[in-house]
Amino acid sequence: MDTRRPLRILALALGTAGLLVSGCSGDGAATPSPSAPVTPAALRPYYEQRLDWRDCGVEGFQCAKMKAPLDYAKPEGDDIDLAVSRVRATGPGERIGSLLVNPGGPGGSAVGYLQNFAALGYPAQIRARYDMVAVDPRGVADSEPVECLTGPEMDAYTQVDQTPDDAAEVDRLNAAYQQFADGCERHSARVLPHVSTAETARDMDMLRALLGDERLHYVGASYGTYLGATYAELFPARVGRMVLDGAMDPSLSALDMNRDQTAGFETAFQSFAADCVKRTDCPLGTTSTADAAARLKQLFAALDAKPIPTGDSRELTESLATIGVIAAMYDESSWPQLRDALTSAAKGDGSALLALSDRYYEREPNGVYANLMSANAAVNCLDQPPAFTDAQAVTRALPDFEKTSPVFGRPFAWSALNCAHWPVRPTGTPHRIEARGAAPIVVVGTTRDPATPYKWAESLADQLSSGRLLTYQGDGHTAYSRGSDCIDTAINTYLLEGTPPADGTRCS
Repeated sequence: MDTRRPLRILALALGTAGLLVSGCSGDGAATPSPSAPVTPAALRPYYEQRLDWRDCGVEGFQCAKMKAPLDYAKPEGDDIDLAVSRVRATGPGERIGSLLVNPGGPGGSAVGYLQNFAALGYPAQIRARYDMVAVDPRGVADSEPVECLTGPEMDAYTQVDQTPDDAAEVDRLNAAYQQFADGCERHSARVLPHVSTAETARDMDMLRALLGDERLHYVGASYGTYLGATYAELFPARVGRMVLDGAMDPSLSALDMNRDQTAGFETAFQSFAADCVKRTDCPLGTTSTADAAARLKQLFAALDAKPIPTGDSRELTESLATIGVIAAMYDESSWPQLRDALTSAAKGDGSALLALSDRYYEREPNGVYANLMSANAAVNCLDQPPAFTDAQAVTRALPDFEKTSPVFGRPFAWSALNCAHWPVRPTGTPHRIEARGAAPIVVVGTTRDPATPYKWAESLADQLSSGRLLTYQGDGHTAYSRGSDCIDTAINTYLLEGTPPADGTRCS
């Protein structure tokens, strides 16, 4: 029940997906332009602070807290503490600088991603030459996290029917969104107005300076591409080697973005279904993708009428099952798990689909949720005006969404109502990002990416004055370090040598 599908590398795909960034020293990058912005006097105390690095308790990692203005318009006011972590370059070879990583979201913990996956999953030659660094964005994880609902309240929230069939169910959905928004305001009123992508990009520039880097070398995935593009817009002369993998299109409205994601997940499902129906044990039949879609809709309808047990206090509802299926669309390596989960659900056991849903929501077995969904809504609802302002607008849009995806159209449309209830007015608007004067920026798109449709990468690469489009012809969300030697070689060469791939390069 989120505004948009969280644009991040899911835990079930994290071990293979890659995002990279660096800061430079002696790597052959161009000297910063004389037009590089001068740090305002009011921000100098922040840009000149010293980070107190200490042992994190995780072998090889150091951690620190970075202070930033809560409100950049009033830097003399309150501070916000941001969590930072790094692991030093291992060698051999001359250190290039700092490599900043962000796994997306909004709401994904960059520090958690670095410590649990990236520092081991990135290519050895990248880890040898870069200090790998991450900062949890404001409002996320250890950086004054946005909090909205308790664990039991989140359990109830995730089970509310996202495909209401009558006025009473619409009222319950609206009430759930209102309860969520009220909880965010009650628990996190101080930070809610100050978790925008633009503010987080400013935090990144401060970290760049504190690390001693003249330019920011960055690879962000998914929502992290929007964060990177926003940084390039604000600080074009400070852009170093920047990779934006699984790109967003900043020119789209929230409504258009939701509709495009609906189409993206439909494309991904069609790819899954085409693979599934070739198998004798496919739980959605062995005839056609159309039949597979019809059978999945039948399962959802049956769960809407009567949820099934899971071995947990929670039953598998239609909403939880839908999220479980969506979760598996992010990475084709999850398709076998989804087939097994659908087979079990057809036999009355919802535990496997519930497990997929829990991983999507970052719910621990003890019922504690990470703040992913809270931060996701807080950033999305601040960055753009809502897709819909009331239930009547959703109802009018339903035929278009259902035409776009017969399987996911209805839940995607209704989930976009969330921001209509948000307690803080949006501060951002959709717009093109050109970042004139920035060094070459590599934009990566996957042709059958569910969460960030390929046309978004095409659009962003076209908008950016220095954009270079790198295409992966395949399935899954993002492309780097997911099995394509062609993609990996192009990005590694760029990060290590500063030579971007030719615009329009295609890989499979």
